[in-house]
Amino acid sequence: MIYLDAAATAPVRQDVLTAMWPLLSSDFGNPSSHHGMGETAARALSAARQGAATVLGCRPSELTFTSGGTEANNLALKGIALATPRDRHLVTSAIEHPAVLETLDYLRRFHGFRITVVPVSPTGLVNPDDLAEALTPGTALCSIMYANNEVGTVQPVRALADRCAAVSVPFHTDAVQAGGWLPLTVAELGVDALTLSGHKLGAPKGSGLLYVRGRTPVEPLIHGGGQERGRRSGTENVAGAVGLATALALAQGERGTAVPAATAQRDFLIRHVLDTVPGAVITGDSGQRLPNLASFCFPGTSGESVLLELERRGVVCSSGSACAAGSDEPSAVLLALGIDRETAQTAVRFSWTAATTERDIALAARSVTAAVVSVRGLGRTA
Repeated sequence: MIYLDAAATAPVRQDVLTAMWPLLSSDFGNPSSHHGMGETAARALSAARQGAATVLGCRPSELTFTSGGTEANNLALKGIALATPRDRHLVTSAIEHPAVLETLDYLRRFHGFRITVVPVSPTGLVNPDDLAEALTPGTALCSIMYANNEVGTVQPVRALADRCAAVSVPFHTDAVQAGGWLPLTVAELGVDALTLSGHKLGAPKGSGLLYVRGRTPVEPLIHGGGQERGRRSGTENVAGAVGLATALALAQGERGTAVPAATAQRDFLIRHVLDTVPGAVITGDSGQRLPNLASFCFPGTSGESVLLELERRGVVCSSGSACAAGSDEPSAVLLALGIDRETAQTAVRFSWTAATTERDIALAARSVTAAVVSVRGLGRTA
């Protein structure tokens, strides 16, 4: 089997399992307990926070461990917006993850916030000038993702953050898909808040991280014992935090070799598919895109039929966001790019890890061609 669905979840790294095991076996204490086992757990949690802070270039106190990227996004958006609502105005883009869009919709429905959605180009880019026009001095928060999970487009985050800073608007970026592939130094990005998810990096599901700059007010979502400096109550998942911090450090440390290799694999796959599959359309930006993701539409097919045919041939991939699996509706991201509904339902996404080999990509590329030809030949278009 060739696994090309890393944008949905990546396999857990062996080094991560090794780092986590003591916290699940011998050193399982509650980090809030005032005895030896609790203090051991507390030291492990502190070390994980320091390790993640080193990668992000921030203070450990600016980090909050969560149950994943969705909770981290919720805490960032609800927490910052409710702590300092200003004129109850929020700004986002048309291609955000549901964890952002649905959180903003909650703030609209239950707290009276107005939402301005900035459009994107046909390749998924937000124009910083368009963002600047949407902002007001009373905007409470702007949230635009670093890299899109469906089409791989990478936003000009620094330029977008600078537009927000010019009118003193806090800027949050969902960096879940960027982790391990793109720079994460928060000062260089210019962001006020940033979210990550462990299972995209090689840590287990159920671990996430939120960075919030300095003394930015944040209203907690979960109340109780005051853990995580009062921002996220509940006994900490120490093993999950250690796993996330370990995976984050490993992934960022591999970038120097992983990015060039993945970029070459991506470009090979794109060229092969476009050259051998009549009518195939690449989605996302050709220049500003993740190195490990290639997404296509195959008019005249059904994306689900292509996926099934690929799996029969030993290639596992997806049709887009795993969070929308089972929905009959076309991707909202693809529709925002101006792709018509019928074509959007033919989408297939390929994404991989640093461990994926050139041979894997070459075999997968040939399988894509054969699978699309087979689906078209059988007339499976719905």
